[in-house]
Amino acid sequence: MKPADRISRIAPFHVMAILARARAMQAAGRDIIHMEVGEPDFTSPAPIVAAGIQALHAGKTHYTAATGLPELRAAIAAFYQSRYGVAVDPARIVLTPGASGALQLVTALLANPGQNMLLADPGYPCNRHFLRLLAAEGKLVPAAAADGFQLTPALIDSAWDKSTIAALVASPANPTGAVLSAAQLSDLYAAVKAKQGTLIVDEIYHGLTYGLNAPTALTLGEDVFVINSFSKYFGMTGWRLGWVVAPQWAVPHLDVLAQNLFLAPPTPAQYAALAAFTPETLDILEARRAEFAKRRAVLLAGLNEIGFFVPCVPEGAFYVYADIAAFSHDSMDFCLRLLEDEGVAITPGIDFGEQNANRYVRFAYTTDVARIQEALLRIARFVQKGAAHAV
Repeated sequence: MKPADRISRIAPFHVMAILARARAMQAAGRDIIHMEVGEPDFTSPAPIVAAGIQALHAGKTHYTAATGLPELRAAIAAFYQSRYGVAVDPARIVLTPGASGALQLVTALLANPGQNMLLADPGYPCNRHFLRLLAAEGKLVPAAAADGFQLTPALIDSAWDKSTIAALVASPANPTGAVLSAAQLSDLYAAVKAKQGTLIVDEIYHGLTYGLNAPTALTLGEDVFVINSFSKYFGMTGWRLGWVVAPQWAVPHLDVLAQNLFLAPPTPAQYAALAAFTPETLDILEARRAEFAKRRAVLLAGLNEIGFFVPCVPEGAFYVYADIAAFSHDSMDFCLRLLEDEGVAITPGIDFGEQNANRYVRFAYTTDVARIQEALLRIARFVQKGAAHAV
């Protein structure tokens, strides 16, 4: 027996090897500081948990419609109106098992074999793997630090070819934390429209921005696909619930795809998410955002002091994408040695693309300030030892 040929074209997360080693070391008694996985350390807010428990006790464990609970779709639409001032028809909102489910639906809807979508390099790797499942391609476009490692109209013009059907961007972005302004989104939209293509915007880190608010691409028009999630800002990673706001023409097709691919989103998670937009929950989430801002400040200052170069100061998410050229030209080796020597787990740049990937690493500030400060002490000791050995 052997797997299908497509399997060889889907790369594993290199960070999973680091995570597995970190867990083994932890089980053996080592103190490990986890800054590798993109998951908030906060548990789900209490009102969300209570709503989920109440739903379970009430027997709300049966399938919902493939597109999700009507009342949750309406609640999401109301949230767009209150937070962004954007009117969204709830009928355009399709609930999914995580944002990954939404990306799977949208790529399956749009991409034929042999076609491609433009993706920024560096960027979230699963996006191109969803396309490979369809015998399509995520075409990596090297993006400049000066542009926040984001696609630009010039890059779209130069990279677009006869097989290109769409551009997929993220704001805030993983791994860089870069946020697209309203003007940048508008320019990207115009550039993609000029090619008669589709713009897809990943907004799963919306709500986690610092010193500014990320604009939503839904202001651009009703022909944009916008993907979001309850995982990051709302702290519901394990509940596996996301959504896509789609053009009206696409919803019946997404419905059919959802019926076939996963039948329906998780029912208890949907009832729990109804509590995500209450004032009580939003107060908790905003307090957590303030805590993330403190962590970000401590980590950035510490990394700069040690000698890391951060070419794109993150404005959102909970990551710092740092240049390690002063210390190493092999990001995986750097991460493995840092873990073994000092017990600090981070993610190698090779997980996020091809452009200079060996000179970057990603730090996730998903642990508390005290642990970040301890990590910085260990990292400083690690690079100082490396410098001494080099001499």
